[in-house]
Amino acid sequence: MRRPFAVLAAVLLAGACTLPASAAEGTGSTVSAGDKGFTITDPRITESSGLAASHLHPGIYWTHNDSGDGPYIYAVDGATGKTVARVTLRGIGAPRDVEAISIGPHNEIYVGDIGDNFDGRWPYVWIYRLPEPKVLKDQTITATQYVVKYSNGPRNAESLLVHPKTGRVYIIDKKEDGGHLYEGPATLSTSGANIFKPIAPIDLWATDATFSPDGDHLAVRGYLGGIYYSWNDGHPKRTEMLDVPLQGQGEGITYSADGTKLLYSSEGSDSEVIAKDAPDSPKPSPTPGNGSSNNSVTGGSHVTWGAVALVVVVVGLFGLGRLRRRR
Repeated sequence: MRRPFAVLAAVLLAGACTLPASAAEGTGSTVSAGDKGFTITDPRITESSGLAASHLHPGIYWTHNDSGDGPYIYAVDGATGKTVARVTLRGIGAPRDVEAISIGPHNEIYVGDIGDNFDGRWPYVWIYRLPEPKVLKDQTITATQYVVKYSNGPRNAESLLVHPKTGRVYIIDKKEDGGHLYEGPATLSTSGANIFKPIAPIDLWATDATFSPDGDHLAVRGYLGGIYYSWNDGHPKRTEMLDVPLQGQGEGITYSADGTKLLYSSEGSDSEVIAKDAPDSPKPSPTPGNGSSNNSVTGGSHVTWGAVALVVVVVGLFGLGRLRRRR
């Protein structure tokens, strides 16, 4: 009977370690229902290839299909997974391969028609910009279209992100052995092509990326992993790996509006959006009347003393069983 007791102790300890901070420490959470993860239920959304948290509507997430859907973006309620608005982009022509969505300063949505599965077939790609609607309903909004070229030739990309402070647009190309972060002009122009230049290597086969709300961090995801960077004034510095969930075809990532969560999305019908704590997420405050040293083990672990005591009891029973057998 030694092995079952040992396994039980390990399971209980692991379960305690993975409890959310609010459950493990008895504190409240400011995260809205829409920021805890959800399933996209709209049958029209079968290839969700990008994700962006709304700035105007808490708990709402914008997404879009991959190629072939048309000039549409969808507002999904994170509390229910239901679509609450479909916006048709007017004045942009027929999208080719929409792969990314981001929200910049002044509540403007940027849509990246930047995919190129032939990795160089098209000499240019497009970015569309439109104001985030103040009212969520099915509607048509005029968008501004920008032509994009790369300084070192055409390439495939699925990651577009807008810095929340400067409004500058960045693209990461998709290379199996790692790509580069490309920086656009300080201000995009509708006259002529906007040239994007590589400024930093990205050690990942990137499918999407996002800035933290304060602009100090950059999270990049791929199909099987992710990397977290400090922005470092435009010179990204790798700090740690991201705990990216295993998804069917993971192609979306965004911060929650409050910056405490990273949400990961995938293509497919009824696809699940999974929320995880952001690496730089502020830790919950201790329950009033209790010192922080009484709520967690030193080192920032979320294991509570109650959970540790439970494991001690199990281990004690295990030891008692061994003692009885020796008799």
